[in-house]
Amino acid sequence: MNRLIPLLAVLALATPLHAEPVAVPAAEAAALSEGVVRKVDAANAKVTLRHGPIANLDMPPMTMVFRAQPAELLDGLQAGDAVRFRAERIDGAYTVTAIEPVR
Repeated sequence: MNRLIPLLAVLALATPLHAEPVAVPAAEAAALSEGVVRKVDAANAKVTLRHGPIANLDMPPMTMVFRAQPAELLDGLQAGDAVRFRAERIDGAYTVTAIEPVR
């Protein structure tokens, strides 16, 4: 688990700004939570998600605002999109570190 965060950070930093967000490998898909985008605030790198349980944070289903790190994760997301995402608590703030649309 501790190896996942630095790996995702390196991948995010290595991704050019014009590239699609990095999809999470299938082996890690079980660690993703499901949700629906309610609002995207790209200017402030925040996204509002109505989500199911987030196991790694021991969080029940609810609607809440998350920071996005890196902000480019929000590129192409729109209200109403069904997503799978990874959230962590970073510096005291709930932060989305990976997100992908459900196809």
